[in-house]
Amino acid sequence: MPVEVVRRDGGKKFAARRTRAIAVAALAALKNSGAELSVALVGNREIQKLNSQYRQKDYATDVLSFPAAEGLPPAVRLLGDVVISVDKAKEQALERGRTLDHEMITLLIHGIVHLHGYDHERSAKEARVMSRLEKKIYRALCDQGIIKV
Repeated sequence: MPVEVVRRDGGKKFAARRTRAIAVAALAALKNSGAELSVALVGNREIQKLNSQYRQKDYATDVLSFPAAEGLPPAVRLLGDVVISVDKAKEQALERGRTLDHEMITLLIHGIVHLHGYDHERSAKEARVMSRLEKKIYRALCDQGIIKV
């Protein structure tokens, strides 16, 4: 299966099937439908531990991306892992006047784009490029009827 979704703790509050379908469509929009991806839906406590361990930032964040190790055999198309805090997504959705579904889609697309090598923290230019790509994917998913705004 190209997209594996696991739900733990706070992550059990969001549908795995919908997450998988959106991830598959986002990969197709990036012309990378053969890639394999893991998505973990977790709570704030788990994502805070990961953020502290891997980024030395001791707070809950919304989404983390972990690219697959380089040097895998060419036949292995493992893109990496996206970890989303459903708890943090709920908080942000409320703050931004969005639905939880809209916020989760935004975070999932953001995480997948990170796995394709883009990083908004490197420079303002790369942040603009990344934002445009995220909007392009979002529009493609809307145009296909996969998501609604």
